[in-house]
Amino acid sequence: MTTTLDSTTEVTVEILDKLLAHLPLANVSFRLWNGAVWPDAAPRPATIALKHPGALRAMLSAGTAKGLGEAYLHDDFDVEGDMESAFELAEALESRPVGWLAALATHYFIARLPGGRRNGRQDGRNFAGLGGARHSLERDRQAVAFHYDLSNDFYRLWLDRRMVYSCGYFEEPDMTLDGAQTAKLRHLCRKLRLRPGQNLLDIGCGWGGFAIFAAEQFGVSVTGVTLSERQAELALQRVREAGLAEKVKIELRDYREVTKPEGFDAIVSVGMSEHVGRERLAEYFRTTWGLLKPGGIFLNHAIGEGRRAQRFRGPSFVDEYVFPDSDIPPIPLVLQAAEGAGFEVRDVENLREHYTLTLRQWVRRLEASHARALTWVNEPTYRVWRLYMAGSAHGFDHGDLAIYQALLAKSDANGRLFLPLTRRDWYA
Repeated sequence: MTTTLDSTTEVTVEILDKLLAHLPLANVSFRLWNGAVWPDAAPRPATIALKHPGALRAMLSAGTAKGLGEAYLHDDFDVEGDMESAFELAEALESRPVGWLAALATHYFIARLPGGRRNGRQDGRNFAGLGGARHSLERDRQAVAFHYDLSNDFYRLWLDRRMVYSCGYFEEPDMTLDGAQTAKLRHLCRKLRLRPGQNLLDIGCGWGGFAIFAAEQFGVSVTGVTLSERQAELALQRVREAGLAEKVKIELRDYREVTKPEGFDAIVSVGMSEHVGRERLAEYFRTTWGLLKPGGIFLNHAIGEGRRAQRFRGPSFVDEYVFPDSDIPPIPLVLQAAEGAGFEVRDVENLREHYTLTLRQWVRRLEASHARALTWVNEPTYRVWRLYMAGSAHGFDHGDLAIYQALLAKSDANGRLFLPLTRRDWYA
């Protein structure tokens, strides 16, 4: 069936009625390219602005959350207002019945719309296109570069002053981002029970925020490793500016390439093991166990599957446009691999509410810096980060994602650790 331009508005509204009217969309409305609104003109936190008559077809034809994301990148639609609220649409679509009859009916409705015009936008954030064996050293370098070597200035726009690219620790919900990130670094150091003179390995050290903090505030010597050239360059610069060149070393290398015969007193990994892959978890924990002195502590801070992690169907937008080869296994699988390598699990804390609060601040700061961001990245790349961070906030808030700090210990030859009997010192 061919739909003329004059009738496209009517068909679009009909499709919205058939697909969405019975679903709970309390926070989302639609505005068509000609100003028409659906379901009504009542104000809502998020407005989906359809940019052209084929926009709805471009959004829904793939039938996946990834397809929705790609339509946003191509400017088939925009989101005005609260981006996180717009994810109500993705949840509503995923809640529809599955099966060939439902799919056929949906296809029939969508096919009545004109073909998608991509609004003239051809440049954008492309697939990573990685080469080599999955999670080999070379492929992991490509994956890390795809995400972290984007632009230090871009990240600086919306991260805190230390450029900590992981969740903060909100002792109060209205804490500033700087305050929450400082509290998180302190929380990590206290869990590790760092003391002056110790040697600490920071796996995936980013721009050096934790390494500098631990050296300054707890008197430890730190070796930080990252696979990102741009991160390493800026981290080294910041170490020199802090006057800590004798205490903090930043190395451009994979954790599997680290050697230290005498071992480290403590190891921390914050937001790095998501890049390891569940098939490599055993190797990851064997490697870190071998780098740690007997009696040492390893704190692994990483995103994991939440209780509703399997709700979304289809390929991952994040894997193709944000974090290629990333993996967030459930925490039992992680702890099993750690114990299999010889670690004793001493504590596990889920900070998912803290990541929700962190991501919301990141999104607000990014949106407020939209024009400046385009100095260093193009519009589709800006949209990737806005989309993935708002979607992640929604995921943590609704239990699709979790963030675990697992405190692991390597006992001495007699099975002893000599740790305090309580956690009281963490909160002193």
